[in-house]
Amino acid sequence: MPTTIDSGGWPRRGEEGPAVVALGGGHGLSATLRALRHVTSRLTAVVTVADDGGSSGRLRKEFDCLPPGDLRMALASLCDESEWGLTWRDVLQHRFSGEGELDNHALGNLLILALWQLLGDEVEGLSWVGRLLGIHGRVVPMSASPLVIEADIVNGEERARVSGQVAVAKTRGRLENVAVVPEDAQAHPEAIHAIEEAEWVVLGPGSWYTSVLPHVILPSLREALVTTRARRAVVLNLTAQSGETDGMTSADLLRVLREHAPELRLDVVLADPSTVEDLDDLEEVAGAMGATVILRQVRTGDSMCNHDPLRLAAAFRDAFDGVVGDVGIGGAPGE
Repeated sequence: MPTTIDSGGWPRRGEEGPAVVALGGGHGLSATLRALRHVTSRLTAVVTVADDGGSSGRLRKEFDCLPPGDLRMALASLCDESEWGLTWRDVLQHRFSGEGELDNHALGNLLILALWQLLGDEVEGLSWVGRLLGIHGRVVPMSASPLVIEADIVNGEERARVSGQVAVAKTRGRLENVAVVPEDAQAHPEAIHAIEEAEWVVLGPGSWYTSVLPHVILPSLREALVTTRARRAVVLNLTAQSGETDGMTSADLLRVLREHAPELRLDVVLADPSTVEDLDDLEEVAGAMGATVILRQVRTGDSMCNHDPLRLAAAFRDAFDGVVGDVGIGGAPGE
């Protein structure tokens, strides 16, 4: 779907942009949202709800609520870039430091929890925080109930079943048989509706096993991703994550998705050329899933680990407009 371009070369925000759903959690989803906000305001973030560490883990345990941290980060990533929006973003992200019960709690987590308790509705509470920040888009949880991630950790001849997002992410070894508990948990209706109405669905980047993969493991959400009429894009990570993806290539990340959702078809795989170890291998795996690989420099100039929002936005614009050729020496696709 063509977009309306402003004088600076960027698509205008508004109804001209495509309806996009971005799925993930943590810093990876934040990178995607900070890029997509330049392409469309018809944007929905579907956020993983399995975090059991830090402030989120403490609130989850004490109040039996969804872990609010990744939801808070998604809201902050979509804030209005005015003095009002940026100030409230910083307030939302502020962490207390002290010797008492508030130590290391993020104020935004407490605000979200307060609204959930007052309103009795997770999505409505998130909408109120979104109004405060003037966000461009909306944020919904992937499930109405908190989830637990489990996986077998294989290290040499040893195999152990590990439970909890923090434990799975930090335990050294190869991850196998990743699952979410409860197995019969349902995807949030708002997440399903957004995917059904989307023109594009985006997975990644992020912690592959604990932020990205849960979206294709949860049965009802996987079915929505498989059956949606939307086109599907995957954004690959810039570097291996210690503990989760040590020794894995970009193609291996796609193999993991295919293993857990063999019926999932893709249209586009976005990758930074500096991080692709074997292009032929990546294109072979992507092709088997129905996707074209688009190579663009999307990392920041001074780091291999961070996505540049404007560069990633330009890559999304190319993908959405069907410009899939490689970037040549002159800097234009296909030259």
